[in-house]
Amino acid sequence: MAHSVHDHQGRLPVAQAAVLTLPAPSQAKDLRPRLTALDSLLCGAFAGAVAKTVIAPLDRTKIIFQVSSKRFSAQEAFRLIYCTYVKDGLLSLWRGNSATMVRVMPYAAIQFCSHEQYKRQLGSYYGYQGKALPPFPRFLAGSLAGTTAAMLTYPLDTVRARMAVTAKEMYSNIMHVFVRISQEEGVKTLYRGFTPTILGVIPYAGITFFTYETLKKLHTEKTKRSQPYPYERLAFGACAGLIGQSASYPLDVVRRRMQTAGVTGSCYSTILGTMRAIVTQEGVIRGLYKGLSMNWVKGPVAVGISFTTFDITHSLLLKLHQMGYFVH
Repeated sequence: MAHSVHDHQGRLPVAQAAVLTLPAPSQAKDLRPRLTALDSLLCGAFAGAVAKTVIAPLDRTKIIFQVSSKRFSAQEAFRLIYCTYVKDGLLSLWRGNSATMVRVMPYAAIQFCSHEQYKRQLGSYYGYQGKALPPFPRFLAGSLAGTTAAMLTYPLDTVRARMAVTAKEMYSNIMHVFVRISQEEGVKTLYRGFTPTILGVIPYAGITFFTYETLKKLHTEKTKRSQPYPYERLAFGACAGLIGQSASYPLDVVRRRMQTAGVTGSCYSTILGTMRAIVTQEGVIRGLYKGLSMNWVKGPVAVGISFTTFDITHSLLLKLHQMGYFVH
């Protein structure tokens, strides 16, 4: 029996020794490159910038209708775009886009990066490390990511809304908006509408990320392809944006009214008070859902472009890391 296990010098056979010295599969170190938080931040910033620049004229037009008592219609919206173009030129349709970029780039960067981190943490907590999360953690990761981004960038959103609804003579640049609001209305005004924003972001970001991740998961299961084609990503993102924005739109209207109260002559101080005033003066559909049809055009386009750009940029950076172009 001894000879069947040991050789003449009492050593284990080579094959058996090799087997005994192999680490357990669970202990093996994953040598595949993993993108850093900085990589995710850069991808998110780029994705947000591209998406918002594409739909900036529609976004500005939507905000103008949201903060006024004018009745919205597609004809009136495109008439406003045309009149703005004739009066102030093509670039005027992107007025406030610099403030949008200042807000959207850090917002999108933080949102996408934190979403990756929350997915990893929740995956570890629920035992789904490296796998698709179950439904509730999938929703939770999106909600937490949106809330984190909104909390850190909210004053920039107020500045952007002010620039979108005022003439260029009132505010010359982003810093001018910050200075005038702080001096004339107080620093707290920069956070007016913060509560409805967070209440809206939780379902919006949660539903949007949940829908997008779910559609990708179902696509992988059905087609056996690990990555969707770009046009499929666009379609998934469009569906996610459509559902998410429709669910949280009334709070978006309330937020805009509260943010721009200082320049529209209105007095909106609380969420319920603002909702009550809008419903009383304009009705539920024409008030709280004003501009939603335009959002159904621009929202899915923006979300689709944003998710697609992030995923493609993310994959490209990962390939560059694998090829050794970057070293952590």
